[in-house]
Amino acid sequence: MPSWTVHHISKAPAGLDAPDAWPLHGAQRVTMARELALWGYADLCYPAPYLLADLKAQPYSLRRVLVAVPSDVTDPGADDVVGFAKVTLPLKDNLHFADIELAVHPDHETDGVDEALLDGAERFAAEHGRTSFLTWSDQVGEPDPGPGVVEAPTGSGRIRVDAHLPQVLLRRGYVLEQAERYSVLQLPVDEALLAEHHARAAEKAGPDYRLVSWTDRSPDEWVDQVAVLETRMSTDAPTAGLDLDEAHWDAERIRTWEGQLADSRHGYLLTAAEHVPTHTLAAFTVLRYPLDHPWIVYQDDTLVLREHRGRRLGMLVKAENLRRLREVRPGAVRVHTWNAQENSYMLDINVALGFRLAGVPGAWQKRTAAADAEQTAAPAAEQAAEAGSATAGVGA
Repeated sequence: MPSWTVHHISKAPAGLDAPDAWPLHGAQRVTMARELALWGYADLCYPAPYLLADLKAQPYSLRRVLVAVPSDVTDPGADDVVGFAKVTLPLKDNLHFADIELAVHPDHETDGVDEALLDGAERFAAEHGRTSFLTWSDQVGEPDPGPGVVEAPTGSGRIRVDAHLPQVLLRRGYVLEQAERYSVLQLPVDEALLAEHHARAAEKAGPDYRLVSWTDRSPDEWVDQVAVLETRMSTDAPTAGLDLDEAHWDAERIRTWEGQLADSRHGYLLTAAEHVPTHTLAAFTVLRYPLDHPWIVYQDDTLVLREHRGRRLGMLVKAENLRRLREVRPGAVRVHTWNAQENSYMLDINVALGFRLAGVPGAWQKRTAAADAEQTAAPAAEQAAEAGSATAGVGA
């Protein structure tokens, strides 16, 4: 098997033309090839400008980019990169946690590149005191039940665990915790359909709620309320067995996030539902888009606070945001979104609006703390054994 050298990029280059920016261009090349091979489009790749902004120092997370090149290459450049990882370490909360994203060029999927990147990513996380690692496996569509397929512990979503990356993760002690549904909405949405959903949701919500919308910067009047919604997003959204605690947001953190988006050449469109009697925000949804690629849109956070559920506010804010998207991004072709498979309420809204299943990624977690060793050993072994036989699912 070939051998690989993993280069760590901990500091943002001075610019994309700088000599030390080659890993970012290489990561873009690898992720573009991977996404094209998976989906037939490169909407989900990591552009070099986005990674450059990601690496800039800020107080809420520490990020590191890793790229793998052949070990016999002594003066590597972007074209030598065969794999990419990005590690994100929260700095204000969840100090035990590390998020690891992986991408390997399709020509080298089974050449050990993922193992080399995981070695480097896990070592970096452990050096910073992290004991829970999260990473993802992708798959196109959702497999039928059968040999090599397991159901997520939540009881929703099937993952093919006899594929290459899931096998690597199982050997390394990762456990499948959750399945997500990756869905795509082809634009434009039928105007009559959107108007019908909007009208029905508005009628159900009643006069106690009104909609507010903006782009790129939260009005000072609402920034604290958006921070409340983002904080609640970290606790109210389904997280299955993932070892995540509340992430606290305040106005300063919202402004930092908005600045990062601007630095990475992204904009956003946010619609929220105000509860008029209390002048507070009860629900919100965010669409984000790369400014230099007018056909791409990502559906980011959507949340209805628990105390305001049952009034169709989720449908109301999403329908309104899609209506406004036509004005803000008239050239948009696709909206991409990810939801926990067990979040049936939000999935029903998406299906009604026209989103269609594209894939079912798996969320994999590895706990390294001694206190968790016995807890994780049994599920990992169980999933590995079930990979070779028909199964109805993994026990929670």
